Amino acid sequence: MPHAANILIVEDEFLLALQLEDILMDGGHAVVGTVSERSALDALAQNQVRPDIALVDLNLRDGLTGPEVARDLCDKFGAHVIYVTANPAQIGNPASRAVGVVQKPFGPEAILAAIRYVLDGCPETSRPAGLDKLSMASR
Repeated sequence: MPHAANILIVEDEFLLALQLEDILMDGGHAVVGTVSERSALDALAQNQVRPDIALVDLNLRDGLTGPEVARDLCDKFGAHVIYVTANPAQIGNPASRAVGVVQKPFGPEAILAAIRYVLDGCPETSRPAGLDKLSMASR
């Protein structure tokens, strides 16, 4: 079984962020924080714990800033990004370490399978069914 991951939730809907936190903690992972807008990312830089993986929604409290947040997380923290959105066409230019999209609405198994996929090194032969490729998802 792969090790637990440090995961950042980037989601502005409070109840959805809580649902993701429950799923992750039940799956044995650590939630290092929740970001609801781009400016909150600065506070994360002060945090000692770096996220291994970020679950990123696109439309945040300050607008369509999720794609920028995802790129910042990859560039500044080296985090892998899993987009969690109902609007994958809005991704635009994906973050460098983005691995795919889990579309809303989702079940716990889709989120946990996507995280296992990242922890296993993202082998294309075992991409989970609920994790769409970026090229297909953003068309």
